Amino acid sequence: MRRLLPCLLAAAVACCGAAAAEDDHDQDRARRAVEQGRMLPLREIIARAESAFGGQVVEAEMEDKRGLPTYEIKILTNAGRVVKVRYDARTGALLTSSDKDGQR
Repeated sequence: MRRLLPCLLAAAVACCGAAAAEDDHDQDRARRAVEQGRMLPLREIIARAESAFGGQVVEAEMEDKRGLPTYEIKILTNAGRVVKVRYDARTGALLTSSDKDGQR
């Protein structure tokens, strides 16, 4: 059992390192896309979302679904509702919006 624990710890560290390296790779790809003008900066999309829905962004992430880079953002509105929105990262167009109750 004493030999198993160090092996498990080493495996956990290796997995975490691989996941962190993948996240770094994704961040680098996104940065290059913004620098090359293929995507809008997240700060611009956040400003659009806060202006359109009123409130404050509480979570934001970039996703790439079926070759379409999108920003998925959660906003805590001034009315106290959480709204989830998706923007096309290339054009800044609003793709979807829904609140916790599924309203659009």
